Amino acid sequence: MKIQKHTLEFLSRLGKNNNREWFQAHKDAYDSALENVKQFITGLIAELSLFDPHINTEIQASRCLFRIYRDTRFSKDKTPYKTWFAAGISIDGRKLDGPEYYLHIEPGKSFLAAGYWRPDKDHLNAIRQEIDYSYQELVDALEGGGWTVDDLSAEDKLKRAPAGYAEDHPYIDVLKLKSYILYQSFSDEEMTSPEALDVLVSTARRIFPFKRFIHQALDQ
Repeated sequence: MKIQKHTLEFLSRLGKNNNREWFQAHKDAYDSALENVKQFITGLIAELSLFDPHINTEIQASRCLFRIYRDTRFSKDKTPYKTWFAAGISIDGRKLDGPEYYLHIEPGKSFLAAGYWRPDKDHLNAIRQEIDYSYQELVDALEGGGWTVDDLSAEDKLKRAPAGYAEDHPYIDVLKLKSYILYQSFSDEEMTSPEALDVLVSTARRIFPFKRFIHQALDQ
């Protein structure tokens, strides 16, 4: 199972013609690309359910997909469409307040991520406490999949130590994170190859011990 080349081609063309007139004139191409993405997500969910107890095959791809239509009300960018497909895969589809998988399909920028993006205050405190108490378990979970703490996304990070932690805390760089996420990028060639699903599932398996650590921090 794979992402079809026509799906990436549609997104590439949309990026150059991001207006309602063009989109409506190419609605059939959009519908075909959307169906391809839904089938791919359905296949991914089935494979994830084999090793992740927080995923099951009753999860519907349509509940995981984010809309392609942009909310332009408060944005200077008034282009009406996103130039990618994206899905949040969890027991509650894309609306989970907890750890999840995130699939991003975009020409030259596709990736799979997993973890917890911007947890609420209570969840963030629980994750930080678990790291403080059980840092080696986090290291082991990451190393079990071939990662290190340096692979955690640092795009969302405090400038100062969070409340309750000293600036010289031995794990302060990890405790400053506001999101706890691992991600792996994939080329267009990988996404459109016959082995695309297997490649993404292999990555998800490598991330899973880390995702499980986050679940455990939240008593899930």
